[in-house]
Amino acid sequence: YNTVRELLSEEFGDDVQVSGEATPTPTSYFEVVVNGKLVHSKKGGEGFVDSEAKIQKLFKAVESHLNN
Repeated sequence: YNTVRELLSEEFGDDVQVSGEATPTPTSYFEVVVNGKLVHSKKGGEGFVDSEAKIQKLFKAVESHLNN
């Protein structure tokens, strides 16, 4: 979570707000939602955001929202 938050903040600055929700026990859930649309789900099979392709996918989703 923290790595993705930092990447998005570095790329988009004050144009994005990143929030997280703690769970009472560790889970495999990690989802990224942009304007109500799910764009990444670890639980859904996409794994960690651990490659340039996955990072670019998130950036494109945010850019698309910001440009509309």
